[in-house]
Amino acid sequence: MTTPTPAVYIGLDVGKSDHHAVALTAAGERVYDKALPNDETRLRAILTDLAAAHGPVLLVVDQPATIGALPVAVAQSCDGVEVAYLPGLAMRRIADLHPGSAKTDARDAAIIAEAARTMPHTLRSIRVDDEQIAELAMLAGADDDLAAQITAASNRLRGLLTQIHPALERVLGPRITHPAVADLLGRYPTPGKLKTAGPGHVRARLRKHAPRLASSLTEEIFEALAQQTVVVAGTEAAATVVPILAEQLAGLIQQRARLATQVEAVVEAHPLHPVLISMPGIGVRTAARILTEVVGKDFADAGHLASYAGIAPVTRRSGTSIRGEHAPRGGNKRLKRALFLSAFASLHHGPSRAYYDRKRAQGKRHNQALIALARRRTDVLYAMLRDGTLYQDPTPPPAPSSVALVA
Repeated sequence: MTTPTPAVYIGLDVGKSDHHAVALTAAGERVYDKALPNDETRLRAILTDLAAAHGPVLLVVDQPATIGALPVAVAQSCDGVEVAYLPGLAMRRIADLHPGSAKTDARDAAIIAEAARTMPHTLRSIRVDDEQIAELAMLAGADDDLAAQITAASNRLRGLLTQIHPALERVLGPRITHPAVADLLGRYPTPGKLKTAGPGHVRARLRKHAPRLASSLTEEIFEALAQQTVVVAGTEAAATVVPILAEQLAGLIQQRARLATQVEAVVEAHPLHPVLISMPGIGVRTAARILTEVVGKDFADAGHLASYAGIAPVTRRSGTSIRGEHAPRGGNKRLKRALFLSAFASLHHGPSRAYYDRKRAQGKRHNQALIALARRRTDVLYAMLRDGTLYQDPTPPPAPSSVALVA
């Protein structure tokens, strides 16, 4: 069944409380230009009225998720209405082609509608009806937020320890997110209290969450405590602040662990889960991010996917002064990060490590070699997702025959 050609193109600039819609006919006539409340009843009435008066409608938004989720869901449920979205980068470039430099909702909505009418190749399809992807996108977003909060709390806690006792921070800092360390700092937040407690109590406290690490870490802690005899100004205040940060950090880590269980359940229920997990370096969180950023979008080939992710090198040439390929600055940063981290995690895998080492031998820096590896893995990932096949190691070239051919 083919999708009918739209008779009306609606550009919707979404907002928190109100949207602005501009509707153009196929001939370019403006038939609607008003603000719309973020309300299902009103949105549905406008869409059905335009479809009844003119024919098939294409609704195009600039944000298909978050504040744009309701208009998209309403449009998906209306007969005679299709939905698409205009990526932000394309929107900015198209806006530069229009006269004027004002930034208004009405202007943005008109630009979206005109782009949908005259440049349909710039649009991307939307599949918000896929409940798994919608749920996964929300969970992955919450996971990213928790990860950022954990990093902020960890840095703050390490900063305080560095201020009052640098040697102790060098021991505990790298393990600051370990439950045993957070619990220890909550109970004994200053060097003085650790010394007063003594090795026995510290070891017993650590053993609750880290039985194997308790003895060796206790020795390292008291070796570090012996390296500083002076009490730095602010240490008493740290006795109040450190337990608060330690409790906050422990709570965030527990919340992220509970969320990871939900993410894993949703990822495992998706049909592409076995395909993604079969590739070395891709775990549950990486698979979740790939699903949310790739599923429902159409890519002509692996190069388009790599360009969308921002890992395809950009060629820049201008006469004889500027030549070469450079890392792109744009792209989908969430997908780029997921592909980069999965490439890093795959370095334990033989073929991936060999490719990375080869790039390093060619003079590339660590990050450059990882991006090159991520780009190479994207070719494989694209084929796996396209065909629904599991990962297979590359077949090594056959060894040369030892039998010499005689002329």
